[in-house]
Amino acid sequence: MTEFWGYVRPDGSAGVRNHVLILSGTVYANKVCEKVAGLVHGAVAVTHPLGRCQVRPDLRMTRLFLSNTGINPNVGAVVVIDHFREEGATAEDIAHDIQQASGKPVAVVNIRESGGMIAALEQGIRYAADFARVLSDLRREPVPLARLLFGTECGTSDTTSGLASNPATGICADLIIAEGGRAILAECTEWMGCEEWLTSRAATPEIAQQIVAGVQHMEQRALASGEDIRGSQPTGDNMVGGLTTIEEKSMGAVKKGGSAPVVGYLDIAERPTGTEPGLYVMYGPGHGAESISSMAAAGCQVLVFSTGGGHTASHPIMPTIKVTGNARSFELMRDTVELDVSGVLRGELTLEEAGRMIFDEVIAVAGGRLTKSEVLRDDNSFAIHRIGISI
Repeated sequence: MTEFWGYVRPDGSAGVRNHVLILSGTVYANKVCEKVAGLVHGAVAVTHPLGRCQVRPDLRMTRLFLSNTGINPNVGAVVVIDHFREEGATAEDIAHDIQQASGKPVAVVNIRESGGMIAALEQGIRYAADFARVLSDLRREPVPLARLLFGTECGTSDTTSGLASNPATGICADLIIAEGGRAILAECTEWMGCEEWLTSRAATPEIAQQIVAGVQHMEQRALASGEDIRGSQPTGDNMVGGLTTIEEKSMGAVKKGGSAPVVGYLDIAERPTGTEPGLYVMYGPGHGAESISSMAAAGCQVLVFSTGGGHTASHPIMPTIKVTGNARSFELMRDTVELDVSGVLRGELTLEEAGRMIFDEVIAVAGGRLTKSEVLRDDNSFAIHRIGISI
């Protein structure tokens, strides 16, 4: 039985990091959150441009993303900061969501009620500092791999993605699932043209129907905006990398999900309710920051980001391991890409060996090894999915 060294939480989940999360309830609290996180060891800020003047479905979506990000096992404690009384969810609402679901310590700071920015900074720093001291007493302990929820993503894909890094990531997913773990395949825009390949693996007819309906719903949303998704996919960088159609892109993208049964369908940012090992598919866009943020909100502790042309995406609380099958991209992006599996294309590596390389890196990062983006504090990819317009 494979294990990783994790931080066991009150709800029984296990984190691979031990963050104090400084969580912004609204765009107007962002700067206070950043200043608090910058002064407290072990604290990380999650900020965003939303929380005000949104239609009700989007206010609910913002609350879901923020609350579920705080519930993620990589977070040991949370300070929620807002500037007054928000429209969709107050800081107290978000704090309640997190505390009720996870049992972890949560504090709230209201900038107006505190007496302004300086007073709110003092209050936030004191809460975060106290939490950091408490979390510093926690020690990693061996945890079965069955408690790992593994995220998969791809971006700036090229011809090497579907031939090397994506299928190798899929093999890693299969290895994790074989140990009782779970994996998520998101980006339903990139299932288009490969729906039958996914539905053939669905554990139930209902899941198969949901896969097809998810793709159709995303396409209809694009058409309603006046845009044919086939006119914007593949993207410009995909075409530079040699991909010619959305179906060709999808054929490579879905390989990240490996070959295990599809045991569940998730709405965007939805946390799986079951613990059955296997692949879970998640509704959502191909926009990388939204997609990986939705998987972090679902509870993924580690994510592998497969990239052909090279990518800098990295989530603030979820270690993001980047893998490429393009030797040139690895040389150009060595500061942020961990693994080069281009040997698959040269006949120097089998796909199975490349998948094992990724698996070994996932276990090492889960046990505390820093990703290159973490070393550089390049946590650039938190974004909340939107449904409607600002009002």
